[in-house]
Amino acid sequence: MAEFTKDDLMFRPGLMKGQRILITGGGTGLGKVMAEACLMLGADVVIWGRRGGVVEATAEELMAAHPDGGRCTGMACDIRVPEAIHDAMDQVWAGGTLTGLVNNAAGNFISRTEDLSPRAFDAIANIVFRGSFFVTLDAGKRWLAEGRHASVVSILTTWVWHGGPFTVPSAMSKAGLNVMTQSLAVEWGGRGVRFNAIAPGPFPTEGAWARLNPGGGVGADGEKPDPTIPLGRNGEMRELANLAVYLLDPGSAYVNGQTIAIDGGSHLQGGGGFSRLASWGDAEWEAARNAIKSTNEKDRAQRTV
Repeated sequence: MAEFTKDDLMFRPGLMKGQRILITGGGTGLGKVMAEACLMLGADVVIWGRRGGVVEATAEELMAAHPDGGRCTGMACDIRVPEAIHDAMDQVWAGGTLTGLVNNAAGNFISRTEDLSPRAFDAIANIVFRGSFFVTLDAGKRWLAEGRHASVVSILTTWVWHGGPFTVPSAMSKAGLNVMTQSLAVEWGGRGVRFNAIAPGPFPTEGAWARLNPGGGVGADGEKPDPTIPLGRNGEMRELANLAVYLLDPGSAYVNGQTIAIDGGSHLQGGGGFSRLASWGDAEWEAARNAIKSTNEKDRAQRTV
């Protein structure tokens, strides 16, 4: 990942001082970038992830890189388990009330839908759909009970508008979060809790692209953009970070119930997603499955170290 500096941010130093932000899936990828941006602007940031060692190491790395920023704490939490969410949220609240939540934790991989098993579907839906809802609900109950103002930002995809062939579990789950965003924006907006979402286009990260673009090809190295992107390039991490900061900060207080695409106009021109994979045959899908399986085994091996 390219170096991320204060010059990449649009906002004045110290903008988020006094804010307390929880980011799920904050140890790597987009979650790490958003955590770093909030930290650099003075926020107290808590990052959750299933692998405690990863989020703790990320927190230490970010603190060392930005000693004049806020504070970052890594906590292990498996958001597939509602009881684990509640216990971890108790620990978060013990350090102070949150002012913002980013539902970023996710999982995804490409597959023909007829090849999916119930376990494969649950592997995505239990994190993206159920997990994000229970995190939001647990924090929301506390905000409402305390009469606090807060901002919730969920990371979606442009598939919520046009579907996601070959990524159906993710598309279904993200669409559910889109409706949650719209619904709670009305239900809780008048009580001080805002809801918005970001639908990123290609922002290649190592973990996601290993499962969504197995074996390389378009976008895998972050330099070859999908030809359907009107701006002719993939997204830059600073661009996503700036949008997330804006939606989390009280400066966007009148923005509520919106899902904002940041994809260079890709979904308007070509629909986005993986519809191009309709041309694949059995051999291509077998190669993709083997590449994804290898990535998963590598991740499991790292978790046991």
